[in-house]
Amino acid sequence: MPHRQARWTIAAPAPDAFLRAVPEHPLLAQVLYNRGVDSPAAVRTFLEGEHVAIENPYKLRDMPKAVQRIVRALEKHETICVYGDFDVDGVSATALLVTALQALGGRVGPYIPDRVDEGYGLNSDAIVRIAGQAQLLITVDCGIRSIAEVACAVEHDLDVIVTDHHSVGKDLPPALAVINPRRPDCPSKFERLAGVGVAFRLAQAVLRAASREPWSPITPDQAAEVEASLLDLVALGTVADMMPLLGENRSLVRRGLETLNHSPRPGLAALMLQSDLRKGVVDTTAISFRLAPRLNAAGRLGDAKLAYRLLRTHDATEACTLAESLHHLNERRRTLTESAQKEAEQQLAAVMADDPAIFIVGSERFDHGIVGLVAGRLTDRYYRPAVVMHHDADEARGSARSIPEFDISRALDAVGHLLVRHGGHHLAAGFTVKRSMLPAFEEALATLATTTLADRNALRPTLPIDAVTSLSEITWGLVEQFARLEPTGRENPPPTLMAPGVRVRGVRTVGGGKHLRLVVEGETNGVVYDAIGFHQGEWAARLGEGSRIDLAFQLEVNDWNNNKRLQLNVQDLRASGD
Repeated sequence: MPHRQARWTIAAPAPDAFLRAVPEHPLLAQVLYNRGVDSPAAVRTFLEGEHVAIENPYKLRDMPKAVQRIVRALEKHETICVYGDFDVDGVSATALLVTALQALGGRVGPYIPDRVDEGYGLNSDAIVRIAGQAQLLITVDCGIRSIAEVACAVEHDLDVIVTDHHSVGKDLPPALAVINPRRPDCPSKFERLAGVGVAFRLAQAVLRAASREPWSPITPDQAAEVEASLLDLVALGTVADMMPLLGENRSLVRRGLETLNHSPRPGLAALMLQSDLRKGVVDTTAISFRLAPRLNAAGRLGDAKLAYRLLRTHDATEACTLAESLHHLNERRRTLTESAQKEAEQQLAAVMADDPAIFIVGSERFDHGIVGLVAGRLTDRYYRPAVVMHHDADEARGSARSIPEFDISRALDAVGHLLVRHGGHHLAAGFTVKRSMLPAFEEALATLATTTLADRNALRPTLPIDAVTSLSEITWGLVEQFARLEPTGRENPPPTLMAPGVRVRGVRTVGGGKHLRLVVEGETNGVVYDAIGFHQGEWAARLGEGSRIDLAFQLEVNDWNNNKRLQLNVQDLRASGD
């Protein structure tokens, strides 16, 4: 089963009237139009960095009840437990809410479950232990599917406030308040917030309410300073969880990046140093590929509290020690992922000729912490939903990654009667299944995928292209214009351009043959450009000097030893005329 060639979809040209009315570079104007920024006023708002009007957090369903209960707990010095998750979004949300409540004098501590021993979400054993020490439990980035566990907490006289952003099931947990923007009865348009974004809205509402109480240790002005100081954590979790970067999220991430680049907290400053990042250059790409993997490595292979401690420490020496530990864990994570991917490919070799609708693999040798990464790699390479499981004696715990044509969260709902627990989004989900039920689960999920994805020959990834251009238009000035689109990410990606008929002047592979390195020449001005195609090394054998190709690429700056060079990041290519 070969790697799937992407289907290129070139955006329709923006109307001439729009281009005349917008005094920006035509390519930048076209990109903005493609993003739905389709009026001069909207262009000004988007580019000038005017913050999106922050919606009233009380528009989130159950927010008033949650704030009232938390303020009462603060006033009466009750013990509060913030129950999080072990990924970057969950750890960031936990650190954020604990920080906010402690600033208000709260007696509050974190609980982050162990990935191996406890798994994702609430578990009854933890609930019983927490009920013996706390009066109020607040979940962040989890809890929306934990019906039985919340009921257990209520039975043990523990008040529960659930905050989450994952897909809502048939029933809501029996909590005092359930704050989730995906609730069908939620009137607000917060549905794109990450778990840390929902936690921030709760912290924002509590800070503003409690700081006006006579017993508050901080003033409303000080509460506003605390609120602003939390935005770096919002940026971290939102980008790491791949949430859309338009509207409210873009505003929050933009301000969070300003904090990261000017006055990062000690832990993140140490992690930046460990990641070869200096202040002033941290963007969404740096979060996605340098900071987030190191933070995630704690929950994948060690203890997520390591990442939590890094985000919370005020001691520079401790921060450096923790950052180094995370770096070493991330190196080990890379090794384990490579090994597991090879084994997964070997398991799939026997069925590849049949073009299966979904990949399902499992092994006791797959580490719990990297099954999601392997599933993601399989989906990216073959454009198929993929399920990768770690097998224990009694249970299998799996992660699934999917494609837009197959909603994996709904699929797991459909076979939920065979599962111990499950949850997630339409493109990513996790689950636990008893080994005795594993054959029935695999058969049911495969049947569902086969029915849904009946026309598998038509399944190809789509590569949206913002505009067709010539390489002669690729200048440092255009790089500066495109930089105004930052922060970029999901639904606001870096612009992708297509240059037809480009001549190849040099071709080789790097990274042990994995990656493609090209030198290409524009068709009019004779200027040559460096290009890098990650994970596209197989093209090297099919290209020669003088070949003509259509090149789909993004612009980037290669900064090596303070020597900056403009570089084309190859998204895809094809022989001219194909």
